[in-house]
Amino acid sequence: MEVVWVTQAQYLGRYRVRLAFNDGTRGVFDFADLVKKDNLFAKLEDQSVFKSFALDGWTLTWLGGRVDIAPDYLYEHIERVDAALLIC
Repeated sequence: MEVVWVTQAQYLGRYRVRLAFNDGTRGVFDFADLVKKDNLFAKLEDQSVFKSFALDGWTLTWLGGRVDIAPDYLYEHIERVDAALLIC
C-alpha cells in the first residue's frame, strides 16, 4: 500500500468527518463506534472536543496531538464517495 495521509477534513455532525486523502480518495468516516468502545477515544465523546480536531500534516489529532488516529486506518475504513458527488 502506498503511503497515504489526510489532506482535508470537515466535521459533518455527531461523530462523522468528511475526509480527503493525498491520492484523491474521498469519503466519510464515522467515529461513533471508536468513541463509544475504545478507551483511547473516550475523551472525544464530548462533541465540542470531537469537533475541535486539527490536521497535523498526516492525520486528524485532538487535544493538542495527545489523541490521533492512523491515516491508513481511516483510509481503509471510510465510506468511499465519488469525488464528483462529495466536495471537501
